[in-house]
Amino acid sequence: MSQLTPMLPDTSTLDVPVVLMPYQQRWVADPSPLKVIEKSRRTGITWAEAADNVLTAASAASAGGMNVYYIAYNQDMTVEYIQACAMWARAFNYAASAIEEGFWEEEEDDKHIKTYTIRFPDAGFRVVALSSRPSNLRGRQGIIVIDEAAFHEQLGELLKAALAMLIWGGKVRVISTHNGVENPFNVLLNDIRAGRRDGSVHRIPFEEAVAEGLFRRVCLRTGQTWSAEAEQAWMASVYKFYGAGASEELDCIPAHSGGAWLSRALIELRMTPDTPILRLTCPEGYELKSDEVRFKETQDWLDENLKPLLAALPADARSFLGRDFGRSGDLSIDYPLLQQKNLVRRVPFVLELRNVPFKQQEQISWFLMDGLPNLMGAAFDAGGNGAYLAEYAMQRYGASRVQQIKLNEGWYRDHMPPVKAALEDGNLEGLPQDEDTLNDLRAVQVINGVPRIPEQRSKSKTDGGKRHGDAAIALALAYFASRELNKGPVTVNSRRRRQSARMLEGY
Repeated sequence: MSQLTPMLPDTSTLDVPVVLMPYQQRWVADPSPLKVIEKSRRTGITWAEAADNVLTAASAASAGGMNVYYIAYNQDMTVEYIQACAMWARAFNYAASAIEEGFWEEEEDDKHIKTYTIRFPDAGFRVVALSSRPSNLRGRQGIIVIDEAAFHEQLGELLKAALAMLIWGGKVRVISTHNGVENPFNVLLNDIRAGRRDGSVHRIPFEEAVAEGLFRRVCLRTGQTWSAEAEQAWMASVYKFYGAGASEELDCIPAHSGGAWLSRALIELRMTPDTPILRLTCPEGYELKSDEVRFKETQDWLDENLKPLLAALPADARSFLGRDFGRSGDLSIDYPLLQQKNLVRRVPFVLELRNVPFKQQEQISWFLMDGLPNLMGAAFDAGGNGAYLAEYAMQRYGASRVQQIKLNEGWYRDHMPPVKAALEDGNLEGLPQDEDTLNDLRAVQVINGVPRIPEQRSKSKTDGGKRHGDAAIALALAYFASRELNKGPVTVNSRRRRQSARMLEGY
């Protein structure tokens, strides 16, 4: 080693955390042209965004460099952001100008907005931070960062101006806590989740941020000693501070939620009297009959009722299936979907089973799935007792065609909005004209910001039995299958054995 080369200290044993926490890393690493994050207060997303913005503005155009325009809804946020950018520029050792103060003149009136700019002379780009709503963003090009978007006045108009930058390779980053379920920020989130708009959604509620190191970082900054007990006490104090507003401010749940999620008018618009519902109810004690008797009686019912409906389906159609499982209390409901040439999904018929033994549900499922033309995908409710049939279906038809779904808040959050969008846009039709179906779909409510089925059960108008939004769940599972498992034609290399022989397997 040359005598001129200094000896570097050994840092391999130092307990030094990485600069960005995992959720910050995921946000920065996402290259989507439009990305949106719903977040808790004070989780450091703006700080991480500033790091990414400095790297972008300090890069050459050939490396993806461009101008960055940061828009906050007040001046304090603007100053905090530009100071973070200056810190990152020093940390990255980039040549940058001192913070320049100026004014952004609005075209619509005489309002002047104070701006802060950092220039990167080597790259020729700059970071411009400003507050309020600059209407003359139109015609600019680069990255637009809209911080605490839900609190901007006329956010819809600001988004229109910002999203125009995507046409010529710009990017838009939207960061915010929630400010009500009807806010344009929440509408944007649901539009992306529903597939109406391209983009990616991130979500970091307070507890998840803490689990990924937020309090440890607080301890590092303040000189405290981390412990699990101290972390729990700190979390409790933060929740206590926000009080009744904690759900929205910390847990990413937009306020003022509640009420039926799907309107009666919308549901009835997608209903048709031509879609039959096959209902099979087994009497109490039916499971005590012999396997042979149950199998034969069920097969007779299938041959008489379901087989003609399957035979009438177009042989060249692609089909999908959603199944909500119930045994002695709730219904089991099968919702097939046919994808038409215009990509609209149509319900050809619905199958409702009440008090049907496990073996007969298996028998009916195989008959249905074998009979649907070109079955591309199926989503099975895999909660509770449904886990057995869901797993068996996956083994029988393949993991690429059958997904086992654990219905939880996260699943509802991501996959219910596309159902509503499809109903509104006319891409999902043929619902049976049936009062129980209507009531099931009307049972979906926005609970803690998420459209889902509440715990309460209703009484069927048809047979007086209990219902728990079963048709809504089965329909959502079917539409999920049509979106997520629609990968192309399935090649079958061997001929299926006869239906009756396969039915007897397992008896």
